[in-house]
Amino acid sequence: MKKNDRRFTFTLDRPRLLATLIAAATTTVLFIISFTGTFNYDNFYFCSISEKDDDAGLIAEDYTTTPIQLLSILHYATSKVVPQQSLAEVRLSFDVLQSIAPCNFLVFGLGHDSLMWDSLNPGGTTVFIEEDQKWVRTVLHNSPILRAYTVRYRTQVSQADKLLAFYKSEKGCWPANVRIKGRCKLALSQLPEEVHDKEWDMIMIDAPRGYFPEAPGRMGAIYTAAVMARGRKSSGVTHVFLHDVNRKVEKAYAAEFLCMKYKVKGVGRLWHFMIPPAFNTSHATYSFC
Repeated sequence: MKKNDRRFTFTLDRPRLLATLIAAATTTVLFIISFTGTFNYDNFYFCSISEKDDDAGLIAEDYTTTPIQLLSILHYATSKVVPQQSLAEVRLSFDVLQSIAPCNFLVFGLGHDSLMWDSLNPGGTTVFIEEDQKWVRTVLHNSPILRAYTVRYRTQVSQADKLLAFYKSEKGCWPANVRIKGRCKLALSQLPEEVHDKEWDMIMIDAPRGYFPEAPGRMGAIYTAAVMARGRKSSGVTHVFLHDVNRKVEKAYAAEFLCMKYKVKGVGRLWHFMIPPAFNTSHATYSFC
């Protein structure tokens, strides 16, 4: 797997390909308009040239389409596979990305929506965390421009209740003492250095699998996202999105670590939290909320 090779060569060598691109671009424009409701040139990322503006060249340069957006256009315009989340759920995250991009965006899960998420954060850093190494190879074979890492989880859904009890009794898991690379069983200490060292403005938790007892579950991802958000040194909040909140484990761990007081919106099976940094963590308590 070539994680560092993110080059993408785009060559128009056939009229048919050019026609496909035009049709694909039209489809994508309509797709974006379906999100925004209106067409706003100030927030539109594709090339914009005004005949009346003397600085048209500068405007076009500012809005030059990125390679990941071109690849995303081709992918979704020619594929029958659509993102797993509903349009309303995607729109919730899209609205935030539109307001903070370019940003640092961490996504737990690599899937049919990965190109979309990366293309919606032009100029930013988007990293994907996935449990299945074979699936990572498959996705990167088709989309080598994506940046993805494989992580092996140490938990199972069947252990969710015991892990909650353990965290409450293990001071190394408490907010004042927690270290992602510490001894806490819920912390994802095996994350790559790039993920550990960067402050994330937005975190999407849509993996790992959590729909059967032997699945890894999202306990560790939810806990680690909460730790990252609370440890933020920069100004502002961390936007955390959690999918599949209709399930018992996701709902319980969200309430315990992401805190319902920080939940700002929910659509379908997706919840949005805005978590501020925790400047005062000296009190000895296990509560994150």
